[in-house]
Amino acid sequence: MPRLSIRIDLGPGHRLGPGKVRLLEMIAEHGSIAGAGRALGMSYRRAWLLVEAMNTGFGRPVVEAQTGGRAGGGARLSAFGADVVRRYRAVEAAAAVAAAPFLNSLGQAGDA
Repeated sequence: MPRLSIRIDLGPGHRLGPGKVRLLEMIAEHGSIAGAGRALGMSYRRAWLLVEAMNTGFGRPVVEAQTGGRAGGGARLSAFGADVVRRYRAVEAAAAVAAAPFLNSLGQAGDA
């Protein structure tokens, strides 16, 4: 079954797609960039660079540092970052509904 993958070009060198959104979701789940990177099989450096690219591209943080404590510091999505994820997933869901008949026919074209 064909599936739709959405990448949004927000400006020169500023893109948002499934990989970056999944990274943000994993940061929210794991409470750290390092933990999110491990969960996705990517290095801390790669994850950090992607977060920095998003922060720079949006002009405000999508991820915020959490201060240390007994358990140490970490990271969490900013309110803006959570909104970015929510809006991206909404675009993705709407596009999937709109594209479903076309994707189904593409999948059947291979059976002919």
